[in-house]
Amino acid sequence: MAEDGNSGGTADSHDQTVALELERLILDAPRRYTPYQAARAADVPMELATRFWRAMGFPDIGQSRALTDGDVIALRRLAGLVESGLLSESMAIQVARSTGQTTARLAGWQMDTFLENLTQSVEPGLTRAEVAYPLVELLLPELEQFLVYVWRRQLAAVTGRVVQAAEDHELTSGRLAVGFADLVGFTRLSRRLEEEELGELVETFENTCSDLIAGQGGRVIKTLGDEILYVSEDPVTAAEIALGLIDALAEDETIPALRVGMAFGTVTSRMGDVFGTTVNLASRLTSIAPKDAVLIDGEFAAALEHNGSVAPPDADGPGLAEALSAAAGMPASGLPLPSPDSGHRFHLQPMWRRPVRGLGLVEPWLLSRRLKPE
Repeated sequence: MAEDGNSGGTADSHDQTVALELERLILDAPRRYTPYQAARAADVPMELATRFWRAMGFPDIGQSRALTDGDVIALRRLAGLVESGLLSESMAIQVARSTGQTTARLAGWQMDTFLENLTQSVEPGLTRAEVAYPLVELLLPELEQFLVYVWRRQLAAVTGRVVQAAEDHELTSGRLAVGFADLVGFTRLSRRLEEEELGELVETFENTCSDLIAGQGGRVIKTLGDEILYVSEDPVTAAEIALGLIDALAEDETIPALRVGMAFGTVTSRMGDVFGTTVNLASRLTSIAPKDAVLIDGEFAAALEHNGSVAPPDADGPGLAEALSAAAGMPASGLPLPSPDSGHRFHLQPMWRRPVRGLGLVEPWLLSRRLKPE
């Protein structure tokens, strides 16, 4: 929701005109309503309309005539979901907020990537805005259809997980393996790199991690520049992802070393994000993990033993049960290494117990792949 193009600013009037033409092309409708007029046309109280618009990420624009018929229709649909009883008012606000936040980032990425790259060689006598118009005209219908396709695919995947949940509380609070992958020394490195180099590094990191996580069946929750958060219902899958990330990024000399922390337990899911002690523990484990290494918590270690991915007690030396008690007073080097032909997928080494801020005493485990026989 843009403010009226005639209100101040130092941009050239011609570019403002082209920008308004671009807006009209994208919205497929001219500016027609003030916020009050749009709310009245949609038969929605102004207070509720304002809450919807703010939740979607649109600024307050006073009484500028900047809204279109599309804004009225969207407002009417949201209010209609509340009036029909399909959604409560608070749920409708959440729908508006989650959709607005997600699509704002998507739109920003698309403009930064597509238009910046495609309009770099601006022809003499033409402004970037004038070159952008035909590009948007060509891209818009294709991107719109692709967005709907991906959204439907993602919705189908999420719906499948929801209907398979055994209990209602599992929809928002279930047991998940949570992993944080973090680039070591990124802050220090970022001070030495040019902006373009830093952008390329972050993009390579995010693309490599996202592709590997998705390919292995995990879910990316969010990326934070030098860090990525992912989850999986299956601890084995999460473990394979973590070790795969270490291997994949080690092959790229332009990317700093990686460290991963993982925890397994109850997680609260809300608006596409995850919260709770398990998430906090995974984050803390990441902060203390050595470079090119994976640390997991005791719950995660027990889950791997339970499904046979690591050695049970006495399989090839002290098993997890003995190691859990021994680790309190014994460093990882005190346990014998496993034999390479035992058939188990992973190897665990208990590390020193240590206090972790906000979580008390934590006993991390170093996760690695079991050596294969030659």
